[in-house]
Amino acid sequence: MGGKNAARTAVLGLLLAFALILGYVETLIPLPFGVPGMKLGLPNLAVLLALYLLGAKEALLLNTARVCLSAFLFGSLSSLLYSLAGAIFSFLIMALLKKSSCFSVCGVSCAGGIAHNAAQLFVAVLVTETVRILYYIPPLAACGCLTGFVMGLVCRGVLSCLPGRTARRRPGREGSAPNADGADGKGKRKALTKAASGSGKTGNTDKRR
Repeated sequence: MGGKNAARTAVLGLLLAFALILGYVETLIPLPFGVPGMKLGLPNLAVLLALYLLGAKEALLLNTARVCLSAFLFGSLSSLLYSLAGAIFSFLIMALLKKSSCFSVCGVSCAGGIAHNAAQLFVAVLVTETVRILYYIPPLAACGCLTGFVMGLVCRGVLSCLPGRTARRRPGREGSAPNADGADGKGKRKALTKAASGSGKTGNTDKRR
């Protein structure tokens, strides 16, 4: 049990370091669209991996720690408010959609990207005390959906390549084969029994003649 917890903690630490690296790379890639708050959402990939590999609690811890450390390392205290609001709201949306089991990884990621930008925009309205900035909703929603879809594709590819997850699927597939063989075996046995009984009846009629 202790070894399993240690392994989960190690994976969580690696994902946190991965999220910080992606956050730093994101600051080096400005988007030439002139819309404030528009980002690629690269750190969301680490949050998605934590959500599907470790669970909601670990993903929430990772998301909160990532936002706080990124604000101190690459941003400012003023950016912490926007980032934290977007991260928490987007995580809640992604966790609810994942729990419903009605959405794929790409759908969960798209909803998270849109929710992240919407929460940041709402905080900006409260800080600036103006609703004029709400006209940024269409481009921010489109950007969140597009980048979220791309991050969802990458996350799905990574999850499909992990040996632990593929190994879990194999027993189910291999386990279905013996059932099919067993059904075929039962059918063959019934056919042989009928054939044997039919030949026995024919032998008895020939003796009577």
